[in-house]
Amino acid sequence: MWLGIGGLVLSITHWLWAKGPKWAVGFGWLERPVRGPRPAIGNPVEQLFSGFRDPAEGLGEWAFYAAVLLIAVALIQRIPYHLFYKTHRLIALAYLVLAFHTIVLMQFGYWASPLGILMAVLVLNGTTAAIVVLFRRVGTGRQAEGSIVELNYYPTLRVLEGQVALPRGWPGHKAGQFAFVTSDASEGAHPYTIASAWDQAQRRMTFITKELGDHTRTLRERLRVGQKVKVEGPYGCFTFDDGFPRQIWVGAGIGITPFVARLKQIAMERQAAPNRRPQIVDLFHSTADWSDEAIAKLTGDAEAAGVRLHVLHDARDGRLNGDRIREAVPEWREASLWFCGPIGFGAALRQDFAGHGMDVTHRFHQELFAMR
Repeated sequence: MWLGIGGLVLSITHWLWAKGPKWAVGFGWLERPVRGPRPAIGNPVEQLFSGFRDPAEGLGEWAFYAAVLLIAVALIQRIPYHLFYKTHRLIALAYLVLAFHTIVLMQFGYWASPLGILMAVLVLNGTTAAIVVLFRRVGTGRQAEGSIVELNYYPTLRVLEGQVALPRGWPGHKAGQFAFVTSDASEGAHPYTIASAWDQAQRRMTFITKELGDHTRTLRERLRVGQKVKVEGPYGCFTFDDGFPRQIWVGAGIGITPFVARLKQIAMERQAAPNRRPQIVDLFHSTADWSDEAIAKLTGDAEAAGVRLHVLHDARDGRLNGDRIREAVPEWREASLWFCGPIGFGAALRQDFAGHGMDVTHRFHQELFAMR
């Protein structure tokens, strides 16, 4: 996403740099420079490029306008996901036109320099990637076919829990990772955190979704047991891998999902190696909504994993903050902190712990689950 934003900013800067002098001449702020006749071109390749200059300029400008519009569609979250999904790959087509624009208009002598070699590598790799995108071949080697085997809805939480059977093709995953799931080809793939540990014998995966957007609000009506789905992944680095003797987990609202997967993974590991010295973990779950059934499940998972659970209902217990965490875990200086939930809450916790001396660069981990 940030590479896309960076590309947008640089392309607008390039466009202004090219258009600015022309506008200045038009307003009378600058005088048009006097140019003599172009020198004769002896190199046949340069002659070929020279013949395409006018179409390269015109097509490149229109491709720039299209790219700006498409990137805006991607970034404006009010635009429904299915429209974003259907239009986003057209950026690859705009890129191919802009690559043509670059190849033709770059000063020909640059191609023999290190800059030209770097540009050639970038254009070649970008063109390959654009073709892969246009033919919808992204991630095809990481996809598995499955079917929905169980659906549970928690009305007070507005949360849907679904279990998918993947008889073949799925390589397994680590707790905390996510996958793209396609249940409707016209809607496209959506990313969901995986809420289960991988058991090779059972080959099932759980997803927990909250009704937050235009797509998730309709899942309860769209999904049914027995429905075929496609799962792509796994992706993500929020995998609890560190060498600290203690961890603090904070799952705010639906941000509890990766921790549910980790609880189940630890429980499986405890069964397989009961004499292994466990890592000490405190899990804080703060929620504005309440479900006795869901909290009972979470409590059972925490007990099976040997994790100390702290549940805070906002209306009853107030908001969770750094002081409450440090009071509950006096040994917090020995721990790493793993956070999943609202971005603003995570940023506030990070700043709070940094102010109390935590090396947040190495000890604070936040799931940045923002695709748009």
